[in-house]
Amino acid sequence: MSTTTRTGRIHSWDLSTGVDGPGTRFVLFVSGCPLRCLYCANPDTWHMRDGRVATVEEVMAEIEKYREFITTAGGGVTVTGGEPLLQPAFTGEILRRCKEAHLHTALDTSGFLGARASDELLACTDLVLLDIKSFDITTYRRLTGGELSPTLNFATRLDRLGVPMWIRYVLVPGWTDEPESVEGLARFVAGLGSVDRVEVLPFHKLGAAKYEALGLPFRLRDTPSPTPASVERVREQFRGHGVRVH
Repeated sequence: MSTTTRTGRIHSWDLSTGVDGPGTRFVLFVSGCPLRCLYCANPDTWHMRDGRVATVEEVMAEIEKYREFITTAGGGVTVTGGEPLLQPAFTGEILRRCKEAHLHTALDTSGFLGARASDELLACTDLVLLDIKSFDITTYRRLTGGELSPTLNFATRLDRLGVPMWIRYVLVPGWTDEPESVEGLARFVAGLGSVDRVEVLPFHKLGAAKYEALGLPFRLRDTPSPTPASVERVREQFRGHGVRVH
């Protein structure tokens, strides 16, 4: 299919600094996700049908408007969602076109659909922001509705290919703060040579209003944010395995 006619479903795009990869980023939110993470801040991106159709050319034209700004700020383009690998052809084409335009590229993914990412797609990806939701199989299933093994397999594959990774770990009290599980993840991550750093992200409820607007229950409404001490304890567990932590 021609790049002028290839289309995907997107939710929106935005600019961000420091949270979606290095520098100031053009962030493309694609629609659709196979997981239903209890702490998801973007339930409005879950369904493909809720997105709007956009062509690769349309997205690239929008990115071009901000090229000078994002490159001067040491940034690039991040494709997130939703889950970008639910639309691998569209996502891959965006990443390829950005690479051809000499823009730094990042892919934000749960890794659950990592098998859908071709080697060609990954060759056009400068950085993968890999969200590992939990290292405990049962907790992962309860928290996301999916299975953990595809994500770990994807991480191992990225390491084999030498694709740089930032591991993202959302700390949810009573769910992902269990020391033994964190320790297991820290050991796993320490064995991956292409991991640049781990980001321990405190759970928040900034997306709660979206659930109400969509008529969806927010099951973690009564879950508190982690204390600074618990966040630091988890960061120290990763540091204890020689992992760089942000």
